[in-house]
Amino acid sequence: MKKLVLAYSGGLDTSYCIKKLSEQGYDVYSVCINTGGFSNNDLKIQKQNALDLGSKNYKSINSIKMFYDKIIKYLIFGNVLKNNTYPLSVSSERVIQAIEIVNYAKSINAKYIAHGSTGAGNDQVRFDMIFQILAPNIKIITPIRDEKISRKEEIKYLKSNGFNIPWKKAQYSINKGLWGTSIGGSETLTSNKNLPEKAYPSKLIKNKSEKITIEFRHGELIAVNEKNDNSTNLIDELQNIAKDYAIGRDIHVGDTIIGIKGRVGFEAAAPLIIIKAHHLLEKHTLSKWQQLQKDQLSNIYGMLLHEGNYLDPVMRDIESFFTNTQKNVNGKVFINLHPYRFDLTGIESPNDLMNSSFGDYGEINNNWSASDAKGFIKISSNPHKINRIINNKS
Repeated sequence: MKKLVLAYSGGLDTSYCIKKLSEQGYDVYSVCINTGGFSNNDLKIQKQNALDLGSKNYKSINSIKMFYDKIIKYLIFGNVLKNNTYPLSVSSERVIQAIEIVNYAKSINAKYIAHGSTGAGNDQVRFDMIFQILAPNIKIITPIRDEKISRKEEIKYLKSNGFNIPWKKAQYSINKGLWGTSIGGSETLTSNKNLPEKAYPSKLIKNKSEKITIEFRHGELIAVNEKNDNSTNLIDELQNIAKDYAIGRDIHVGDTIIGIKGRVGFEAAAPLIIIKAHHLLEKHTLSKWQQLQKDQLSNIYGMLLHEGNYLDPVMRDIESFFTNTQKNVNGKVFINLHPYRFDLTGIESPNDLMNSSFGDYGEINNNWSASDAKGFIKISSNPHKINRIINNKS
């Protein structure tokens, strides 16, 4: 028996994989690792499609909480934006999906694991690395990568087997999850074209500005507009509010794991608002040296996660540092939403270090004298004076 677990998303590539692998004699166990973005109806349709395509079994595993606890929480703590732009919407999901797929494959004693990644993207590295590390004895099967098949050829193959996916619907590769939606298409393969309005799942509905408030406790989101809930529900709540303003759209340009430049469009209203709001709150509640160290580690953490190195022990070390910095990151952040953009208007925090009892910047000093300031400046400038005198005699 050739029992095979397929990482199934319901999209074109994994639909092709079910049909192709079934024809090749594998017993395909399709598993959807839900890290957000799927409604109950989506999962119902997905299951029926998988079975119609030839899957022996279909299973959906809800991993949203795991995704938040293991990944998203630390992306917020670290204010992680790849190249100061991208909130790692897809790359962060793949780690959890790969781990859950391995766990499922082991639970049913599968000898094979398959995924629908191409040979020209990052996901093949992320999936294969986790699979090889956690399940070295399970063979990895990758039809799309091995056959170098195009999306048009996949559609033609599925149509010839009685499964019709219109090309118009398959024109853009869309991955939707709790931490944002990625969008790939013909425009992202160029350096000069922007994605059209139709490529984005959310449309501009609201034109009148709106004020909202979000609240953090120990760095974690605990309320939106005074409504308390768990963080995953609040991320969805904020996304539903902000997406009607078409906020969070951009195109990320960066270096792929496989050594080429790549572009990907994304829509991530809630992640961008949360990260920027959290960062503003940190500016008020953390010391400058905490912020400096966090900025450096955030870049390293984001890069390692993006490139599939989640299981390296250094990631746990950085997460411990991030967690320790969040003790005093408490309070509310006030935000204005506008069509296609948002702005942060201020914060309110019991840990706000901007306290007028110590002085008002540019106005008055309450805890030091003029002579104190002069002495401080003189000592601070001393090493620069010495360097200038010794090295600039001419």
